[in-house]
Amino acid sequence: MSAREEVLARLRTARDAGAPRTPLGDVPRDYRRRGEHDPGSEGALVQLVERVEDYRATVTRVAGPDDVATVVARLLEDASSVVVPSGMDRAWLAAAGVRVLVDGEPDVLDVAALDAVDAVVTGAAVAVAETGTLVLDAAAPDQGRRALTLVPDHHVCVVRAADVVGTVPEALARLDPVHPLTFVSGPSATSDIELDRVEGVHGPRRLDVVLVG
Repeated sequence: MSAREEVLARLRTARDAGAPRTPLGDVPRDYRRRGEHDPGSEGALVQLVERVEDYRATVTRVAGPDDVATVVARLLEDASSVVVPSGMDRAWLAAAGVRVLVDGEPDVLDVAALDAVDAVVTGAAVAVAETGTLVLDAAAPDQGRRALTLVPDHHVCVVRAADVVGTVPEALARLDPVHPLTFVSGPSATSDIELDRVEGVHGPRRLDVVLVG
């Protein structure tokens, strides 16, 4: 029996023994759950922009979906290749003169292929104004699996105004907890003990947000 099989066997034995379980009490819900601004309101959008820019990311606001392609093309002007999830709106790339790789059509791209592209473009499930956080749902067709937004060096994320909420509890209420979720608060960055900031360590070193609406 291998070490793996031994560990799994012990877990099955413990599970089948029917150890008594302590019932969980009700979770207190008296914490603050709503922000000072209504979801999708101008106040929430302004707050999101301020927080995202605090993280050294950029935000470009556009009036509607028809304006997204022009902004995305400008943000990708230094890129020669880009990867997108299979369900992303291809109209977003209509004006960008780049080679487009689609993850999952027909095959899921390996890490080497993702590392070779210059950028990734996705949507977002929800954005949190108070924290400047974008949440990506791997089960959503326009957001893709987690590696898709962690390996490329540049992430362009399109966020709809209606998906901007005030607080994390408001965001969680819109999300399915069984789906793989990625929380993005600015470009990837870390600092050593002397506070020397290094970007692009755990994910993209550049984050550009297109806020629609």
